[in-house]
Amino acid sequence: MSVTIQFCGAARTVTGSCYLFQTPAGRMLVDCGMFQGSKTLKALNYGAFPFNPADIRVVLLTHAHIDHSGLLPKLIRDGFDGSILATRGTIDLCSYMLPDAGSIQESEVAVLNRRNTARGRDEVSPIYTQADATASLAAFRPVEYETWVDAMPGVRARYWNAGHLLGSASIEIEFSGAGHEGAPLRVLMSGDVGPDAKLLQPDPLSPSDLDYVICESTYGHIDRPEITAAARLAHLAEQVRAAHAVSGPLLIPAFAVERTQELIFDLVDLMESGDVPAAPIFLDSPLAIRATEVFRQHASALNDGIDVARALSSPHLRFTETVPESKAISRFTGYHIIIAGSGMCDAGRIRHHLKRWLWQKSATVLLSGFQAQGTLGRILESGAKAVRIQGEEIKVAARIVTLDEYSGHADGPELTRWIAARRPIQRGVFLVHGEEPAMSGLAERIAERIVPAANVFRPILDDVYELTTALPTPLDGKRRRRLMPEAVVALDWHNEMSELVLDINDRIEAAADDRARGVIIRRLRRALDAPQ
Repeated sequence: MSVTIQFCGAARTVTGSCYLFQTPAGRMLVDCGMFQGSKTLKALNYGAFPFNPADIRVVLLTHAHIDHSGLLPKLIRDGFDGSILATRGTIDLCSYMLPDAGSIQESEVAVLNRRNTARGRDEVSPIYTQADATASLAAFRPVEYETWVDAMPGVRARYWNAGHLLGSASIEIEFSGAGHEGAPLRVLMSGDVGPDAKLLQPDPLSPSDLDYVICESTYGHIDRPEITAAARLAHLAEQVRAAHAVSGPLLIPAFAVERTQELIFDLVDLMESGDVPAAPIFLDSPLAIRATEVFRQHASALNDGIDVARALSSPHLRFTETVPESKAISRFTGYHIIIAGSGMCDAGRIRHHLKRWLWQKSATVLLSGFQAQGTLGRILESGAKAVRIQGEEIKVAARIVTLDEYSGHADGPELTRWIAARRPIQRGVFLVHGEEPAMSGLAERIAERIVPAANVFRPILDDVYELTTALPTPLDGKRRRRLMPEAVVALDWHNEMSELVLDINDRIEAAADDRARGVIIRRLRRALDAPQ
């Protein structure tokens, strides 16, 4: 019995999680997520899948984050008519997150098409609409943790709490008769593994004695200091007090689900204890507001000691769901806090707040999670002096700080311990969902100490492997390269163009006089007119 896996996303990059299993009984997906980052990478969301959606019998979904679930409506629109198996928490979150993603696409495409019409360019269509996303919810089927479920003939799956997000799971999969001497082939998909001592989620769980582990590596090269609840609160309080000291706003680009709720709980605690000055906390994200209600409904699934109702009823917290309410925040000056999506600053209302405040020294921007290559968040984190937002050049004078204690991902030592606890691992570990430094760092940690170096694999986008051989065998003839490896990880020409435009503007403004400016412009013109 042959079982193959194709890495259709999250290979040498963090986003776009999607893994295609082929068995004699048919095809199955684990996750179907959106790519985020550079425009070249995001263009994959608009292109054809590297498989026929109508051939997929079932989807196993690890969790609700858009880089794992975000292309499910497109999958269904393009022909998939099977079931999507997910935990109840994941289904409840997706019921808001997927329609929100469709709405964002429609609104952003509407803006782009107005620009395209003015420039004489062709109009474009959204990846999918809000209606497509809403219709896709009918395909979801709930599963319980630690309970076997038949996925398709010859394949069963069991979900384990991954400690990453409400409803998140690592998925254990057994392929009947595909292992050694007719035993089941046992594969574990890590999903995203939560860190130790996460505020809202329990520590991750998973089985051992496996043939393969496909493991995320987002922070595989990072060693964080030990994080305690007291240390996390102290570091957040330090940044809040710093914002208050300069009488400016604290802008927090936050992932709408879990990260936002964790920040709310801690900010409310700090204000009510008097550790930081009280201030209005604007939750300026319709999705985060709806997701917060899901957390209220699932309060019993969260860590003990979290008083969800108290935090979410705080008088300091202000929900701004409508566009007029969001715009009204701009009238506030001085010290206040704005939490808005998106977490990587690539879309959503946070971009409007950044345009309003990024050029002012009194503002603080607090990055609270992973920033993918090519995103505005990564560019700010890297120390850019100016950025382009919605076609406008914005000087960066605000203080940019990173607080990693709220990360939803395990770091290198935690991932290493998690993999070690899965032993024995008979055939191999595939490292996915990470950029090159992270995968290399995690590979060095586990090679020889946990599994032989020859059993550690770092697949490239669209790689296919046979899993029933003694070691996984790459099937070169079946590769369909949508992007070459260097294009997956590098800043693309869109990023380079933005940087070039900013550099040209700086150089011209810094020139001594109009004559010097004219010299620069003529040199640029000659370079453009030169034969290619």
